[in-house]
Amino acid sequence: MPELPEVETVRRGLAPVFEGARFARVDQRRADLRVPFPKDFAKRLAGRRVEALRRRAKYLIAELDDGEALVMHLGMSGSFRIEKDQMPAEGGQNPAHDHVVFEFDNGARVTYNDPRRFGCMVLAPAAELEQHPLFAGLGVEPLGNEMNAQTLADELNGRKTTLKAALLDQRNIAGLGNIYVCEALHRAGLSPFRAAGSVVNASGKPSQALERLARAIREVLLEAIEAGGSSLRDHRQTDGSLGYFQHNFRVYDREGEPCPTKGCKGVIARKAQNGRSTFYCPVCQK
Repeated sequence: MPELPEVETVRRGLAPVFEGARFARVDQRRADLRVPFPKDFAKRLAGRRVEALRRRAKYLIAELDDGEALVMHLGMSGSFRIEKDQMPAEGGQNPAHDHVVFEFDNGARVTYNDPRRFGCMVLAPAAELEQHPLFAGLGVEPLGNEMNAQTLADELNGRKTTLKAALLDQRNIAGLGNIYVCEALHRAGLSPFRAAGSVVNASGKPSQALERLARAIREVLLEAIEAGGSSLRDHRQTDGSLGYFQHNFRVYDREGEPCPTKGCKGVIARKAQNGRSTFYCPVCQK
């Protein structure tokens, strides 16, 4: 599933086309994706201007001029491609999986392609999104001003679940996924299996280890966004090109390779954890 850097990369690619433009025509080619499309979906979008395109967790949110918001999730395999002046984007996709086509008054056409159909599109009042079932209870944005070591300490204090599980819990931090949690924990030198509360001091203040982790989370996400995200299976940028942060992975999908930490003689291991593969160095991650 695309994680925060991939979704943010898509947002940045779509924003110049979406923002300030009106939907001239919407071609909805099936009744549902993961869930049914809203009633009169195409009709409700036609003629509406996009005021802003933002991201919350792994959702894209197009704020419209009538007070509604178009909420989009890529699911497991969803992607958008932009075509201008009838010129196709790079990276061929099976047109049988083109489920929605947005045509804008600026001449651009944006197609949503989703082979597995686990994505979704929802229309909801923009002013009420934080109370919407998709967003209610989501934690802080890991790249937002509210995310810091003390925020993490408040969320993790007293928690006996593993550190990795706590970081993947969207109620604590919104948007983190398996890849970037593995990468951040390795950078911070922290074991994914230690208790989440162990990185908080008895006073409730963050330990030095938690300070390192907060920095590592921000750094790895920013680096991944700069690289266009990670393309392991389905992720493509809006021009059809691949992301390349996967070439910078330190541990993810690197089982059996030497640990890249300077001076460490460990070997990257993989272990199933909560139904997912955890990649880590058993030597330098404590």
